[in-house]
Amino acid sequence: MDESLQVAYERTIERERVGDLVGLVPAATRTVLDIGARGGFIARQLADRGFAVTALDLERPLIDDPRIECVQGDATELPYGDRSFDLVFCAEVLEHIEQPALQRAAGELARVARHHLVIGVPYRQDLRLWRTRCGSCGAVNPPWGHVNSFDEAGLLALFAGWNLLERRFIGVGEPGTNAVSAWLMDLAGNPYGTYVQDEGCIRCGASIVRPGPRTVWQRACTRAAVLARACTSRFEAPRPNWIHLLVARMDAA
Repeated sequence: MDESLQVAYERTIERERVGDLVGLVPAATRTVLDIGARGGFIARQLADRGFAVTALDLERPLIDDPRIECVQGDATELPYGDRSFDLVFCAEVLEHIEQPALQRAAGELARVARHHLVIGVPYRQDLRLWRTRCGSCGAVNPPWGHVNSFDEAGLLALFAGWNLLERRFIGVGEPGTNAVSAWLMDLAGNPYGTYVQDEGCIRCGASIVRPGPRTVWQRACTRAAVLARACTSRFEAPRPNWIHLLVARMDAA
């Protein structure tokens, strides 16, 4: 597994997130399709519980574990027949998929799941906060390549016709920003964005790299943006960091 991913998963909040997601999988499950498996941390957790796991990602995952079958594939066009797996597990994926591909992906997850889906996404994320600027094309990018922000209703709407069995909220999200602060941070070149992300530019696909030295004007805009955000963030009510759902087919509840 990539060292940066391993470090991320060792954080307490990440262990809490992953543990909660894996804990949602019903004990009677036999086969699981893990969408967006990356380095296989979650796939291994699922295999440890005795499930037969297929790990799928856009590039074939390199998971050195004989219990896990690794497959290259796209969530919008899964290479499996209807109801091929007892459960489809999809965490930290749907926020990266733009419409109309998002609707297709949701339909594919539902199509290949025999009984259940486990879904995990950030909850009501403010995508104006921690944006980056692409050094190649100049596009302003959302943090971590997240192009969707979900509330409960919007997430459930993707899986209309399925029964909600469990809903859990995990962690405490940081306060959001406001339009003035976001505008000023754009003028400043978005110096504090998520430049450690693996995801490339949503416009041109180039790697996102940290910008060079800033001008006096950009530093002034940065300071003004921080102050503008502070004016409203103190009045925000706390919100969870993630929402996790276990849903079932109507005939499997």
